[in-house]
Amino acid sequence: MRQFNRSLSLKYLVVLVMSVLLLLQVSSAVAGEYDNALKDVKGVNVVFNVSSGSPAFANIVFWAVRNTYQDKAVSTLAEKSQVAIVFHGPTVKLLSSERTGFDEKDNAEIEKFQDTLRQMKKEGVKLEVCLYAAKVLGVDPATLMPEIDQVGNGFISVAGYQAQGYTVVTIP
Repeated sequence: MRQFNRSLSLKYLVVLVMSVLLLLQVSSAVAGEYDNALKDVKGVNVVFNVSSGSPAFANIVFWAVRNTYQDKAVSTLAEKSQVAIVFHGPTVKLLSSERTGFDEKDNAEIEKFQDTLRQMKKEGVKLEVCLYAAKVLGVDPATLMPEIDQVGNGFISVAGYQAQGYTVVTIP
């Protein structure tokens, strides 16, 4: 009986060691995915400069934008990532409660997009909308999402973030 218990314990130990080795191999493969890009990087600070006015496109792209700071390779860096998004151009219409010119399908996409932005705000993302673009496009600032900070000129915000060391990613 004692021999059986020792044999069973040895089998469990072998399975445990093999499992740990497999996990280490898998985790190093995942970590290695960005070895070149994130070499010696302590944290990622990025400002997304967004102007696209397509609701469907916005939802596709903002999955990737959100994944930028949620990805384990970024979220486990030594310093917490800082993310800002500055909206201008036609995208401003997607931030409004006024939906003139959008059909039912677009409205559903806009709701999904706005829900994503609300969640991103809760996760610490800075959101800003250009009031110059709102004025040019005839969007009443009172109809803009309250979660988004209103700035006079979005280009000044983008330039300011860049001067603070943020990397600019433009989404046309």
